[in-house]
Amino acid sequence: MEKIRGFEVAKGFEDKNINLPVRKTKYSAGYDVEAAEDCIVPSFKKGMKPTLVKTGIKAYMADDEVLILANRSSNPSKKGLVLANSIGVIDKDYYGNPDNDGHFMFSFFNIKDEDIEIKKGDAIGQAIFQKYLVTDDDAAEGTRKGGFGSTSK
Repeated sequence: MEKIRGFEVAKGFEDKNINLPVRKTKYSAGYDVEAAEDCIVPSFKKGMKPTLVKTGIKAYMADDEVLILANRSSNPSKKGLVLANSIGVIDKDYYGNPDNDGHFMFSFFNIKDEDIEIKKGDAIGQAIFQKYLVTDDDAAEGTRKGGFGSTSK
């Protein structure tokens, strides 16, 4: 079977019993993504960096596709978790990169007054594959040289 799009366990997580994302209903757009390990998302304080919650997975896709990471609709009200970057964008060439093998994470701020504990296996977000378009005069030829935050390097 030819691989077109999907999820795999990222290097370093092979023995961690990682569940690959699944859709829960027939018409769901998003694949539910779980936390790869227990972690604490501290209550927000001015100037703090977001907490990166590991998933232990990577995604492969077609040349004209992108993986969008979206928050769960219940996270802000129930857990106080908001995505620091509003949405995550995982490009095709992030898969297998030399820095982290394409392992993607969710970047959270906690807007509650108390720290929030995330347990391994908790659903933390959704992953949605989408097609994208390029302009008539697009001439992008660069190649990714690393992982998180490396597109412009």
